[in-house]
Amino acid sequence: MARMLIGAALLMLANGAAASVVSVAAAQDVGDFDADGYRRIHLRAPVTLPPTPARRIALAQALRLHGALFVDVGAVEDGARDPATGAWLLTAPHATIPGALWAPDAGHAAPDPAIWQALLAAVQAHPQRRIVVFCHIDCWASWNAARHLARAGVRHVEWLAEGIEGWRDAGGALAPAPPLAPQQNAPGQ
Repeated sequence: MARMLIGAALLMLANGAAASVVSVAAAQDVGDFDADGYRRIHLRAPVTLPPTPARRIALAQALRLHGALFVDVGAVEDGARDPATGAWLLTAPHATIPGALWAPDAGHAAPDPAIWQALLAAVQAHPQRRIVVFCHIDCWASWNAARHLARAGVRHVEWLAEGIEGWRDAGGALAPAPPLAPQQNAPGQ
């Protein structure tokens, strides 16, 4: 499988295709990525690739931003989502960048469609704002989500690699945030 992906990536390179696919195949354990180049396993590990077509934003620059929509895609660590209602049931509050939209689990290689649609709708409601996606330091979930959003046509998507920990360590405040709950259709709809 890995040889097939590397071979396909080299063929794409020879034909002038995007180098980001080749970078994933050549620089990483190919088994960690899906066919579209999203990290699917071992999400809490050092991130070694740019989130193309999204861009990385420097922490110092992010700390100075005004008017951007910050999007936290970190997982719910103390709770679960009710499959019948879509509501998140939390046992502890989640601290994040003040004013951030918290979209738990939206950073998977193949996010839950209901979660993804809720996030995409929330972000598309702000077409002129910069979108800064983050979760934790050394976390591929925000990298995945930034790429998904940019590839979905969302403009001005940036990725904050340092995440919540970097923000806090640089003197940025944290505040509790409710999770974005996807709307569920009533039975029979």
